[in-house]
Amino acid sequence: MTAPSPSAPALGAPASGPAVPVAAPADSPLTRLVATLAELADDVSVPRNVRRGAQAAKEELTKGRVALDVRIASAVAVLDDLANDPNVPTHGRTAIWSILSALESLQ
Repeated sequence: MTAPSPSAPALGAPASGPAVPVAAPADSPLTRLVATLAELADDVSVPRNVRRGAQAAKEELTKGRVALDVRIASAVAVLDDLANDPNVPTHGRTAIWSILSALESLQ
């Protein structure tokens, strides 16, 4: 039987390694809005142009190097065009209005 090497951690001792980065809070308003937009983009009960618009608005909100107010304004512009589309079903329009309201409260 061989003795454990001095560099090996003892049993039960915590392994030293790189620290795990702390994620952004999952309950922030912006994170919730991005998740809601992702749900709308994946909803097959709304027309394809609405799904594409929701995806575009989500991408606008997640651009990292752009100021937050510019990202919000860009997403609002995309969603406003969708809300005025006559082919959007009622539940899709309600979801868009809800997202728009939340975005405008962040401005």
